[in-house]
Amino acid sequence: MSRLLTMKNLVIEGFQEEQWGDIVLGVDVHVDRGEVLGLIGESGAGKSTIGIASMAYCRDGCRIVSGSIKFDDLELTTATDDQMRSIRGVRISYVAQSAAASFNPAHHIIDQYVEAPVKHGIMSRAEAEKGARDLYSRFDLPDPDNIGDRYPHQVSGGQLQRAMVAMAMACKPDLIIFDEPTTALDVTTQIEVLATIKDAIRELNSAAIYITHDLAVVSQVADRIMVLRHGQLVEEGGTREMLANPKQDYTRALLSVRKGQTEKIKHAEEGKPLLKVNDVTAAYANRVPVLQDVNVTVTRGKTIAVVGESGSGKSTLARVITGLLPPITGTIEFDGQELPAKFSDRDREMLRRVQMIIQMPDVALNPRQKIKQVLGRPLEFYFGMRGEEKRQRVSQLMEQIELPERYVNRFPSELSGGEKQRVCIAKALAAEPNLIICDEVTSALDQLVAEDILKLLQRLQNELSMSYLFITHDLATVKAISDEIVVMLQGRVVEYGTRDEVLAPPHHEYTELLLASVPEMDPDWLDNLLKTRVGALLREGPASEHAVKNKQ
Repeated sequence: MSRLLTMKNLVIEGFQEEQWGDIVLGVDVHVDRGEVLGLIGESGAGKSTIGIASMAYCRDGCRIVSGSIKFDDLELTTATDDQMRSIRGVRISYVAQSAAASFNPAHHIIDQYVEAPVKHGIMSRAEAEKGARDLYSRFDLPDPDNIGDRYPHQVSGGQLQRAMVAMAMACKPDLIIFDEPTTALDVTTQIEVLATIKDAIRELNSAAIYITHDLAVVSQVADRIMVLRHGQLVEEGGTREMLANPKQDYTRALLSVRKGQTEKIKHAEEGKPLLKVNDVTAAYANRVPVLQDVNVTVTRGKTIAVVGESGSGKSTLARVITGLLPPITGTIEFDGQELPAKFSDRDREMLRRVQMIIQMPDVALNPRQKIKQVLGRPLEFYFGMRGEEKRQRVSQLMEQIELPERYVNRFPSELSGGEKQRVCIAKALAAEPNLIICDEVTSALDQLVAEDILKLLQRLQNELSMSYLFITHDLATVKAISDEIVVMLQGRVVEYGTRDEVLAPPHHEYTELLLASVPEMDPDWLDNLLKTRVGALLREGPASEHAVKNKQ
């Protein structure tokens, strides 16, 4: 294989707290044609910074200080603007971690797909639209012929992420930068996208840099892995060799956490029901039900995990509970009192007692506010805190989420994805709620940080008797933190019980599919899975009416 990308002695700085500091410290990277390089490491390790540097690009507040970046023998650090325009989005494409923050909300999805190939003269509008529909079908998006006519907010997070992966492939690039492309996806959809990514790379003979914090995921697609920490290389080697024989303690720690060597959490004694969802049916503007006759009870001091594929209604359930989407039928009771269906009809105390942490921190934090303003706002709104009292409470919140206090003077753009998610958690904690709805709160975090966050949430639960409704597609998280599990499919609850009841065989057919779809630390796992009965179910489409009727 010929060399496609070479970065030598790359040094990148970021401007934080009114001074420049190192983000990447003299890292060497190379990628051959047809090769997939995996970049892994904890949040803030420099993975994404190195990934986008392959296009000689830096985020606002960052700069490439020194080093060489050669793409197909062209030195990108000295390339002209015309040369870079002919490469970015055409020969090198990028799949961002947060699709919701990357799509233009004012334009249809397919219009954003066709822009690059049409503008660069690669194909006509009709040809680009046909290519989009073909990829939407291969990515198992619903109604592939028409989904492109929707706006980004009219599809689920997982569907939008798949649409973004398709958009990156529009011009058949030589190199694709995948920055956590499956973070927002449930396990069954993740398998489909990973399989499609592998096939597309093989068909196009494209190279790829796959950035992730999940060793099990990257092992399915990467030929070689680089482990990063604090902007420096920790370890590098072939995927199979690294999984079998990691040389550095940090790599071994990542492997240990991903293999599930975390102790199960001991929960508080059972209390009274705090939240009751009674026979709720809900729909969006098209009036097609997204939730159908849903019943869920959250006990005080307990954690209920809600799992299911993208589009199953998990996040819609959260919107109904918080009053953002009034139900068509059914009621929400909180601490024995029926809640008004609309958010605007609830008083300040009702709002304080139920908080939500959403899936995408990029769209949850005001980019123009420093962290101290983000955390200070709920303190002012709910408790009237001012001055030194507010400053001390913000400091306590930063300590709880294990971020340095000096970060309060940073803007969200100066934080990593995992750090931003921790700020979102602190923002919810600031209201001192009784119930926190956690919508994929650890999906943006590496395993080591995610484990710490789960321990933090458990400690707060035990100290404050808080309850959690934990929406997630990570079944390892479900096993670690849940007391009860709700399995949803097509807006219905198909299985509901204690953690031990749901996770112990025999399983409901759809629950079995979810459990079998959790990636394992084996490079052959994905290929072997697709040959099994589970693979056949995935090809048929897990979200089938048959799966729902089996439970009914």
